[in-house]
Amino acid sequence: MKYSCSLTCVKQHKTAFSCNGVREKTAFVSINEFSDLNLLSDYRFLEDTGRMADIAARDDILRKPKSNKFINFLRNRARRHNIHLRTLPIGFTKRRENSTYFHNKSQKFYWHLKLIFPHSHAEFTEKRVPDDKPLCNILKSYIDPQESDPVICQRLKIYTMSPQSDIQILMKVENRPHNSI
Repeated sequence: MKYSCSLTCVKQHKTAFSCNGVREKTAFVSINEFSDLNLLSDYRFLEDTGRMADIAARDDILRKPKSNKFINFLRNRARRHNIHLRTLPIGFTKRRENSTYFHNKSQKFYWHLKLIFPHSHAEFTEKRVPDDKPLCNILKSYIDPQESDPVICQRLKIYTMSPQSDIQILMKVENRPHNSI
């Protein structure tokens, strides 16, 4: 800890040592420099962490689930169309990002697709893809040399150069043990 005599000294210290004025609580302290003050600081840090965890556990707003009305509607519609729809619990990133919905008027699902091209280390997201759109039409905008965007075409060059008969399309099956096929 540095003591100073005035505001100018404090500002000079902050610029010289790239200091923001707040001590880093998780900084490494060697055993030779470890003192009773460090022990007390660590103890207070652990108490603060425990207190914050306890507050979060008691907070009703954080634990209260958001409405499942939309998810239940999707599940019911999927069941009517012989689709086994699985959803993630509230709070998961994939669930928040998912934009799949069911259009009542056209009686279609509009899916949120994640396209992964492993040989190019590329990943793209397609939102609101109708369930009756063929996979070859979806992939045309990525791997067809005439119809795809030149930037995407360059990134997926290995796919655009190879014949379409050589390209394999695989679908990831969630919640299944590896090598269980």
